Amino acid sequence: MTQTPAPQRQGGNRAAGLLAALFGGGSATVFALLVVIFAVIAVVNPGFMEPPSLMAFIKNAAPLVILAVGQYFVIVAGELDLSVGSLVGAQVVIAAALIDGEESRTVPVMLLMLAFGIVVGLVNGLITTLLKVHSLITTLGMMLVLYGAIRLWTGGSPTGALSEGFRQAGRGGIEMSVVRLLPWALFILVAVVIAAVVLMRSPYGRTLIAAGDNEKAAAFSGVRVWQVRTAAFVLSSVLASLAGVLIGGYAGVTAQVGDGLEFTAITAVVLGGVVLGGGRGTVVAAMAGALTVEALFTLFNQLSLPSTIRPAVQGVIIIAAVAYAARERSRPAVPATDARPDETTGS
Repeated sequence: MTQTPAPQRQGGNRAAGLLAALFGGGSATVFALLVVIFAVIAVVNPGFMEPPSLMAFIKNAAPLVILAVGQYFVIVAGELDLSVGSLVGAQVVIAAALIDGEESRTVPVMLLMLAFGIVVGLVNGLITTLLKVHSLITTLGMMLVLYGAIRLWTGGSPTGALSEGFRQAGRGGIEMSVVRLLPWALFILVAVVIAAVVLMRSPYGRTLIAAGDNEKAAAFSGVRVWQVRTAAFVLSSVLASLAGVLIGGYAGVTAQVGDGLEFTAITAVVLGGVVLGGGRGTVVAAMAGALTVEALFTLFNQLSLPSTIRPAVQGVIIIAAVAYAARERSRPAVPATDARPDETTGS
């Protein structure tokens, strides 16, 4: 029996590693699904593949991708954040009330939004890590607090108006002949993508995954798990605030803004192969999951399907992800000599 020469095997291993890195560390399924959905949309509506339509799709998808990045940080650390949807709504409503159409108030209010997002993230993180309250309960409580407080303040009817400068980030862009409008949301999204990949390749990213994979082992190795997880909640809330700026830019101010976004973000992350319970999955695949969810909803619109189908699809994805996570957790550990290319590098 002939054996494969060692150089050829090494070349195959390098190729496998390259493909794993390209497809988000072994989460190639979500990329394949994204391509398939885009192909179906192109068949149903060929005009969708034209540059102006693609730019409009990216503009609409950018907030969800940004939310998915924030949710990824929390999930890969072994927690959940259910407060991001209400936080988005609260940020938009507060911004409209404080700006009230005055351009001079735009930057101060944006800074206030950033500070408010940091405070919400700190509260979520510290209650979860120091008081040992499960993040599901902590962030559910925060979601209800934000939801109720905003409706109590506004009486269910938001007041004020966002300034034109505020709305530029979500609906403005650079006018060009081919794409018609190159949205600012694309530039913001690219910046978030680069920052997230760099962060997950940094020591913090590695400790974040370690904390989600095995909290006790990470603590014994010197990781301050409570600090790492609290920082993840802060990042999630800050990115939710950024998503609120984009959503307020193109959708305006309504009482329903932000409703359900927390579950859509979780759906996107788990569709990207990130395991609920922490420790496994990559941020690139989570972002691909967000694009896939947005593309799937776009396909539903193209097929004139009722909007009520969306929660059902999200529910199926989340249930399947929980079942998969339980199956993965019950598997015996793979010996180091037989291990596949690392799937938890976080990028």
